[in-house]
Amino acid sequence: MKKLDNKVAVITGASKGIGAGIAKRLAAAGASVVVNYSSSKEGADKVVEEITANGGKAIAVQGNVSNKADIDRLYAETKKAFGAVDILVNNAGVYKFGAIEEINAEDFHNQFDTNVLGLLLATRGAVENFNENGGSIINIGSAVTDITPVYSSVYTATKGAVNSITQVLSKELGARKIRVNSINPGMVETEGAHAAGLIGGDFHAEAVRTAPLGRIGQPDDVADVALFLASEDARWLTGEILVASGGIR
Repeated sequence: MKKLDNKVAVITGASKGIGAGIAKRLAAAGASVVVNYSSSKEGADKVVEEITANGGKAIAVQGNVSNKADIDRLYAETKKAFGAVDILVNNAGVYKFGAIEEINAEDFHNQFDTNVLGLLLATRGAVENFNENGGSIINIGSAVTDITPVYSSVYTATKGAVNSITQVLSKELGARKIRVNSINPGMVETEGAHAAGLIGGDFHAEAVRTAPLGRIGQPDDVADVALFLASEDARWLTGEILVASGGIR
């Protein structure tokens, strides 16, 4: 028997990168997986195809996490396909680095709407769709809250909020058998990191130089931690913030 047999997992922002890696890992462990995406239907369909080709169960559902109507539809489609939810991974997120002189209201609201409001709305939907056995909520924060890199004031603020929300909701939802934890990755090689020019440049080299384990992360490194938190192996953990950064602080 696999660790997540008969479980249903919703992963937001799962068309690529860390989210896609988590979706594939949880599916391989037996979960029926809902691959949420905002704009990349092609990427989400590819993740679903890979899961089903390997004998797993998955569907793709479009939805902007900061839009409640989209969240309601996400869970309606989940219920229709698989039934009640057992696991939510709040992975959807955006980032933009810039000096304080470059910050504007549009960038602020874009990052907070997705990274904070979206997380709260997706969590509310999951709580309403868990059964009496509770469930596991896994937030994807960021090691930036420990590293506090320059030019990241807005993004770091959103992930600081994720840390606080994780700990508040772990207390608020514990009596309902719902565990809430956060994984805070360091630099991870993803499509987004490549598109942002972070891979292969000075930022990448500095991350490798300062990492005690001598490399940046891969999506599978985070996915394995997510599998642990989603499973009964982590039944006594809630309110924890696990920094998965290869030792960078």
